[in-house]
Amino acid sequence: MYSKILIANRGEIAVRIIRACKEMGISTVAVYSAADTDMLHVALADESYCIGPPEATESYLNAERIISAALVSGAQAIHPGYGFLSENPDFAALCRKNGIDFIGPSTENMRRLGDKSTVKQLMADAGLDVIPGTDVVDTVEEALAAAGSIGYPVMLKCRSGGGGRGIRLVRSDEELRAQFDAARAEGAAAFGDGAVYIEKYVNPAKHVEFQILADEAGNVVCLGERDCSIQRKNQKLIEESPTPNIAVETLKRYRKRVVAAVKKIGYTGVGTLEFLLDSTGSLYFMEMNIRLQVEHTVTEILTSIDVVKWQIRAAAGISLNFTQEDVDLSGCSIECRINARGPGKVNILHVSGGPFVRFDTYLVTGTEVSPFYDPLLGKLVVYAATREEALRKIKAALCELVIDGVPNNIEEQIDIVSSDSFMSGNYDLNFFSK
Repeated sequence: MYSKILIANRGEIAVRIIRACKEMGISTVAVYSAADTDMLHVALADESYCIGPPEATESYLNAERIISAALVSGAQAIHPGYGFLSENPDFAALCRKNGIDFIGPSTENMRRLGDKSTVKQLMADAGLDVIPGTDVVDTVEEALAAAGSIGYPVMLKCRSGGGGRGIRLVRSDEELRAQFDAARAEGAAAFGDGAVYIEKYVNPAKHVEFQILADEAGNVVCLGERDCSIQRKNQKLIEESPTPNIAVETLKRYRKRVVAAVKKIGYTGVGTLEFLLDSTGSLYFMEMNIRLQVEHTVTEILTSIDVVKWQIRAAAGISLNFTQEDVDLSGCSIECRINARGPGKVNILHVSGGPFVRFDTYLVTGTEVSPFYDPLLGKLVVYAATREEALRKIKAALCELVIDGVPNNIEEQIDIVSSDSFMSGNYDLNFFSK
């Protein structure tokens, strides 16, 4: 096991990883931009290094500066969190070139599976149904030809996208021409990769994702699935597990198919397979996230399995000490993402309490929320024995949570979880368009 890990990230996920390391007896190294000098992850880490100005391209996306901090500190491994460099195979290769473990899949697996335009063929070969789509399209002319073949509407997606960014619904040639360069520019700015591809638009549909853990010995377990269908502009707002209104036996069958596919492709570590579930009950593979998901907390509170710790153990070559039969998926967990709606300073912070209530955040009283990064302030997660009780619990927790001084979406989340469609479980990706 590692004795020192550098966390190449910020905000709530950096705090989350540092806490896991502390519980494992691992020393931590934080990196931060000039805008994040007073952030919680910097205070919690055993040592910290400033790696540049506020702009992410000059700090959290600057691979050389992060590697330098790791070498100076003597860190044996780097945990990338999510976003930033977490799915960048060149960064993973640079880590290993410098004798530093990258806490994630191998560089080879990252190149194979991180390309969202080609991973579908691998999953099709592994027995999963996939959404019709293309490989990377380099020119707008190629994109137009592909869209014409597939049929409008289509989704224009960045190959290295994540967090809902780099995705556009396109309904005509004119829209595709107008959006093509913008999508490429967004991918280049956010992920350092401007490649895009085309995918058939499935509607109506639910967005369902399966969490897996895999070790180097070939053991794979599925930690259930999460329904992520409450989205605005492809940004997830609420996740829950299990997916409501789907038979338990159907979910078990899907989980077995996912495990079989992951074993066949030889993946190691933490990963998430994302699907669209259409109105007929057919499940179509979209993409695989080869990193820790923002919403891993939903799975942790449901299963009582620490996903972050097992991600670290898997990277260190430690085998799973439990099997699929040991995974308890009873009960219901619901998560609401609390987002800023602009910059501000936290004047009053009151965190919801009670049994099986969790709030992952980087906020403390006095925290300055800057406009430079993702607006996520924290994730409010609850667990209960039944969905009905979980609904009451998440409403109560939202009503208790106070973040004064920073405009946020707490009131909107209360409205969503109180709506008839959410309470019934009969919602899909069209939730905000109805």
